[in-house]
Amino acid sequence: MSTQRLRNEDYHDYSSTDVSPEESPSEGLGNFSPGSYQRLGENSSTTWFQTLVHLLKGNIGTGLLGLPLAVKNAGLLLGPLSLLVIGIVAVHCMSILVKCAHHLCRRLNKPFLDYGDTVMHGLECSPSAWVRSHSHWGRHIVDFFLIVTQLGFCCVYFVFLADNFKQVIEAANGTTTNCHNNETVVLTPTMDSRLYMLAFLPFLVLLTFIRNLRVLSIFSLLANISMLVSLVTIYQFTIQRIPDPSHLPLVAPWKTYPLFFGTAIFAFEGIGMVLPLENKMKDSQKFPFILYLGMTIITALYISLGTLGYLQFGDSIKGSITLNLPNCWLYQSVKLLYSIGIFFTYALQFYVAAEIIIPVVTSRVPEHYQTMVDFSVRTALVCITCVLAILIPRLDLVISLVGSLSSSALALIIPPLLEVTTYYGEGLSPLIIIKDALISILGFVGFVVGTYQSLFELIQPSQVDISTNLTSAFI
Repeated sequence: MSTQRLRNEDYHDYSSTDVSPEESPSEGLGNFSPGSYQRLGENSSTTWFQTLVHLLKGNIGTGLLGLPLAVKNAGLLLGPLSLLVIGIVAVHCMSILVKCAHHLCRRLNKPFLDYGDTVMHGLECSPSAWVRSHSHWGRHIVDFFLIVTQLGFCCVYFVFLADNFKQVIEAANGTTTNCHNNETVVLTPTMDSRLYMLAFLPFLVLLTFIRNLRVLSIFSLLANISMLVSLVTIYQFTIQRIPDPSHLPLVAPWKTYPLFFGTAIFAFEGIGMVLPLENKMKDSQKFPFILYLGMTIITALYISLGTLGYLQFGDSIKGSITLNLPNCWLYQSVKLLYSIGIFFTYALQFYVAAEIIIPVVTSRVPEHYQTMVDFSVRTALVCITCVLAILIPRLDLVISLVGSLSSSALALIIPPLLEVTTYYGEGLSPLIIIKDALISILGFVGFVVGTYQSLFELIQPSQVDISTNLTSAFI
């Protein structure tokens, strides 16, 4: 796939890794007549069930495995309730984005708008002349947060891979076939987890050199199978012999709640894939039902695993629940399986940021240097994610920081403001304005407080947090 082709695409939202440039909606513009409104998904082969599967797999990753620690940071009662509230608000913001995109498509006689273009054209409807004249910044802001979010996911994957492989290798000598007793074992010291990240670096660089999303979809299938098997096995363990929860606090200290917020919104940040999935549906009118059904399943999955994981492991829960699994071959295999899935998913998450950044860079160099520059930028971006992961080697804090810093903006702050600017000139109800203002304020407070608390923990970690999250600890 040439970068020249990418620069000429009318459709630039690659926030869903299931949408390939070769299947770009721009290819169907020839039959679009001005004055009509046609969802391009009507000509697509994506069924409602396929859309549901894409929605589910797009929201399930490392964020799910960090939710037991998030529940600990909120409390046994407050944690699940907060996950439910955040889930409801996140789904509502997704529906706002879809509604605004439809409205602007009708107004502008366009067949499809991605997230960035929806925000840009929404700002053009603002009553403020200054905002209208700077509406193009809407797309730049969305692209910026998409890049930060996706590269943040890649940083999380580096830490996750290093932590899990390090633990499996160090506990190999004590690994048994007895999965019923979670016994303490003497670990065989190996190299630092940051050296594991460096060991993965060349392999991930080579993986990101695959520029064809159709080829990456094969790795996506392998990742989905391995992660599904791992999740079933993790659930099977967490529901067995749950200890007495009476000693667990119903509400955790307020200082740790911002860390909960960052992790929770990190897990729920799937808004970037909503418009591409809706556009690819054969019967896009069913998409709202699919969205609510899929996100209901995802929310139930998040709440159940977060609660059960915290009930099972209590205060010893780590940044990923896989790090708490017993030292037997079955659960060691689960860690390896999930890690393999995350390894291949890295390329898919990286693809989003690469397709935003690389065309901008290669457009400024002669055509015969474009391939070399393309690979150089990919290598540099992977190295940046590795360096950031090395600088912040605590998985829980990386997840919380990425969630608070960028995911809250895409999932909570921008969509309500978009609804206000899009419909303000058409007699928007004061109640809707108040509702949207409250959601955006919630997202902004989480953005500020969550980012501050994550950075504070990185700079001045408490002894309790250090002992809880060290990957060399094994329960």
